[in-house]
Amino acid sequence: MQPSAADAATLPGIAVRATAERSTSTEGTHSYTTPATASATGLVLSLRETPQSVSVITRQRMDDQDLLTVRDVLRNTPGIAVNQFDTERSTFSARGFDVDNFQYDGVPTTYKVQYSGGESEMDSLIYDRVEVTRGATGLLTGAGYPSASINLVRKRASARQFEGQLSLAAGSWSDYRGTADLAAPLNEDGSVRGRVAGAWQDRKSFTNGYANQRQLVYATVEADLAPGSVAMLGASYQKNDPKGSNWGGFPLWYSDGTRTDFDRSVTTAPRWSAWATQQTNVHATVEHALGQGWKAQAQAMYSKHTEDTPLVFLAERPDKVTGLGMLGYPNRYIGARDQSSMDVKVSGPFSLGGRQHEVIVGANYTVQHAEFKVKEALDPEPIGNFLAWDGSYPQPAWGEPVLSERYTTKQYGAYGAARLNVADNTKLILGGRLSRWDKDRIGFDGSARFAFAKSKFVPYAGVVVDLNGTYSAYASYTDIFRPQENQDRTGAWLDPLTGQSLEAGLKGELAGGRANASIGIFEIRQDKLAQPDGAHHIPGTTTQAYYAARGATSRGIEGELSGRLAPGWNVTASASHFRAKDREQQDINTLSPRSTARLFTTWKVKPDLTVGGGINWQSKFYFDDEGPDGKERVTQEGYSTVSLMATYQLSRQLTAQLNVENALDKKYININTYAQGTYGMPRSVRATLTYRF
Repeated sequence: MQPSAADAATLPGIAVRATAERSTSTEGTHSYTTPATASATGLVLSLRETPQSVSVITRQRMDDQDLLTVRDVLRNTPGIAVNQFDTERSTFSARGFDVDNFQYDGVPTTYKVQYSGGESEMDSLIYDRVEVTRGATGLLTGAGYPSASINLVRKRASARQFEGQLSLAAGSWSDYRGTADLAAPLNEDGSVRGRVAGAWQDRKSFTNGYANQRQLVYATVEADLAPGSVAMLGASYQKNDPKGSNWGGFPLWYSDGTRTDFDRSVTTAPRWSAWATQQTNVHATVEHALGQGWKAQAQAMYSKHTEDTPLVFLAERPDKVTGLGMLGYPNRYIGARDQSSMDVKVSGPFSLGGRQHEVIVGANYTVQHAEFKVKEALDPEPIGNFLAWDGSYPQPAWGEPVLSERYTTKQYGAYGAARLNVADNTKLILGGRLSRWDKDRIGFDGSARFAFAKSKFVPYAGVVVDLNGTYSAYASYTDIFRPQENQDRTGAWLDPLTGQSLEAGLKGELAGGRANASIGIFEIRQDKLAQPDGAHHIPGTTTQAYYAARGATSRGIEGELSGRLAPGWNVTASASHFRAKDREQQDINTLSPRSTARLFTTWKVKPDLTVGGGINWQSKFYFDDEGPDGKERVTQEGYSTVSLMATYQLSRQLTAQLNVENALDKKYININTYAQGTYGMPRSVRATLTYRF
């Protein structure tokens, strides 16, 4: 309903005021920063006005660094650590805690690594930007860890004349890729606009026997229904069809207790193993200007993930000479997960006490249902000599499907926030969310039923004080809670995680607003955080057991600079450090590196030539596990990887680009909680030709 002058008159001293909303899109800006974001509070604010740490990976940055997947993007995001479990799955962490909150255009969804095959490999072609809000984000996402939320913002059909681009690329290990992205008005006055995009990629790998074919299709239509009213409808479909997929990693020890050191091409997969996934997403948005700066928005989304995964998990440790001793566990998982979501919100300005303020109120609902079944192998062959493994291990006959897991998760929430202009240089943001979280789960073969319901009010408070025309000081506070789906060594479910998150720092807008800088400190206090319980498993299974860490605290500091510092010079630089310990001052989440630093910059040497490069560094991480000779610490020491790029304008419409990743060919491993490892990618090169209309 549009606020009227009469309505305003009923409350003396309160009136609404019109304001122009800033654009949040990054496509076509050629910048490494954004003028505004709504990812932290729902209010469209500049990064300087937002009292939390927010990083935005723009379309230009994704293109320059050739970041083709969500995993590529997050690997280059300030304060985010990526740990690759196997060929298809990765975990993400920030400030010492796992990241499990993902959003699509602000609509929340949950990332669950167990059934996440292919999701971290989602193609980045269709995204305008990726917004990462670090810390507790319960105001908009509800339950979660105080780590970060990842908001994937799709490209829109905004072109009022035909435009687009085609690209072809070739890279190391027979990596071939083609893309198309076309947009145009669909009627004479441009009030209806359309956009289609697609990608096809066929690649092999440095990992023996691995290959993957990826297909992506995206289409969206946008229509101006009336002055101030816009409707958007879109759909995407991605198919990943990998062969030679690893389930887990290679053994870190030989049976005699010495450490393994394989060639980076090592694999534990037979040739027939696969992790085929399909992701379908349909979304709709309606925006309506209510007048005097007020706006209403309604969003709906449906997504579905399916997978079919005939795999072999290799356990134990091989003899250093004979290669014998490994045990194989072939299984075939078949299942699907779907989610329906809706979000409705109203925002706008009002005046009170002679000052102008802003407010947003909204509600959202999400229901996620999943069912996965497993076919166990009938009379599988022994593994034999692992040192002579060539992928020829025969595929077994599969038994009848048995329920592996079925669950339904529902989350409801009503939220609101007000940005109060309490003084000329001071803005106070107060808000909160009332959430309800319900989950009903049935585990393997109908056992381990888990039913849980929890309601929680999550407050939000932030303040921003302008120190001058360039710099501001900020502080924020929020509570967190997250129901935990982990069991201890007795099979009992862990209690929900609870805690608080605090942050304070300085932010600045440099180079006339074309660059953003920030530095902040944070403290996160948590109770009952699930931690891997060494080599213990849930009774009757091979699933990792967990215990609840009491009084866990993470403290740290982060800094970032991103944007265009001078004509032709884009830069992004960041550094982060934290310490995370339990009440006994023991380190927690030790697979998260305590320090990271990222740098990438490009320079337009002349009108037709741009060169760039960067470095990603992270400190050591480790995991304590039971080796052949008892408990032993497995450590990956700190390391750096270097990236290089160059773009040459062959003509007004045709460009050639060369990207080199891990240019110094650093050898490093990722470690998982099963005392297994996966090697990081060696030096790789990709050349791309792009034709723009």
